[in-house]
This record gives sequence, C-alpha cells and structure tokens, in this order.
Amino acid sequence: MKKIAIIEDETAIRENYMEMLSAQGYQVNGFCDRATAEHAFQDALPDLAIVDIGLGHEIDGGFLLCQTLRSLSKTLPIIFLTARDSEIDTVCGLRMGADDYLTKDISMAHLAARIGALFRRMKALEQPADEAALINRGQLTLDTKRMQVFWQQQLVDLTVTEFWMLHSLAQRPGHVKSRNELMSDAKIYVDDSTITSHVKRIRKKFIVLDAEFDCIDTVYGMGYRWEQL
Repeated sequence: MKKIAIIEDETAIRENYMEMLSAQGYQVNGFCDRATAEHAFQDALPDLAIVDIGLGHEIDGGFLLCQTLRSLSKTLPIIFLTARDSEIDTVCGLRMGADDYLTKDISMAHLAARIGALFRRMKALEQPADEAALINRGQLTLDTKRMQVFWQQQLVDLTVTEFWMLHSLAQRPGHVKSRNELMSDAKIYVDDSTITSHVKRIRKKFIVLDAEFDCIDTVYGMGYRWEQL
C-alpha cells in the first residue's frame, strides 16, 4: 500500500483529500504545518508528498518543505497543490524540484490520475532497461519504459511532465510542436506561460550537463522543436 503525505493547513480541505485518497487504497497521513511534517519525515518518508505552499503563518512554508524533502530524497515524488496560480509561484515550485504543480480547482479524478502517473513512473524506474523502449537521437537517449533521459550518457533528472514534453519533441526531430500539442502529450492542462516555464527548465537541466546544449529551438508564434545535431 502506497503511503501519501498531505501537508495542508486547512482542516476541511486536508480531510477531504485524505478521505478521497484513502478510498482509492492509499495509506494517507495529514499534516497541518511544515514543522510537524518535517519531524515525521525524519523518521520515515512517504511514497509521495502533496504540499500546499501557504502553511499557517508561513506564506512560503511549502517551498521550504519541498527543499527539505529534496535534501532527504532526490526521487521522492512531490506535488504542489495550491490556490496560488501565478507564473512566479509555478516556476518557483518547479525549480525547487516538484514533479507537478496543480491548483485546487483541479477535479479529484484529475488529481488521482496525476498521482497514478507518478507512481507508474517510480515503478518503471525499478524495471531493467529494455532496448525496444529506447529512443536514440544523437547524444540523446530516452528510455520510455523506465521514463529516464540520458544526454551524452549522463542522466538528466526530469520530472514526469518534463519527460513527456521532451519525448513529444524528440519523437519527430525538426517538427514543430505547438504549446497545445505539448500540453496534450504531457497530459497537463495549464496556460502557455507554464509550458514556456517547463521548456526553460528542461533546457537548463541539459545545460548543466553540457554548456553547449542547443537542441530545443523556440519557433516564435508556433511552438518548439528538437533539432538533432
């Protein structure tokens, strides 16, 4: 049974999500503030954390908690679930290493689907590599079974959303993908600016490994494409 931690300071909202996820077979623990959650996580980490940004008197408590979780585990799935929908907050959340950023107007069915996708990714990472699942584009290798990406044989640490966006681009090098197409392929529903933020984050992760990386082109007014060197 997968263990999910929900860090949400509003009791009614926290209990609502806990009830829904418990009904789907998850073991769910709720925390009302950052300090309580961090204390519990020192003893044992959950399999997934769902974090609000504003926690009690800490308006950015969720961001601080995300940093703590990432210091404890590089692979723990983290979802921000918040009422804050500004581009700045979204970008901050993704830069801190969250796997997903969702707003509280999301349906329970959509939330459950995103959680399921993250767990499938974690399960896939436990499987041995499958040659038939590999996509090679020059120095880029995508393992669609294990949902991993390698550049020059170095692992690129992408989130689930980033992986499927890159997969969409790399499937057809030179073909322009619109923001709507990237959104559809990654199974996310966000505005154009958030797609732009995801692409910028993907580029930066490659540049950390290769300062000369320049394979994702912006085609102004149209979208993005993968240019194979």
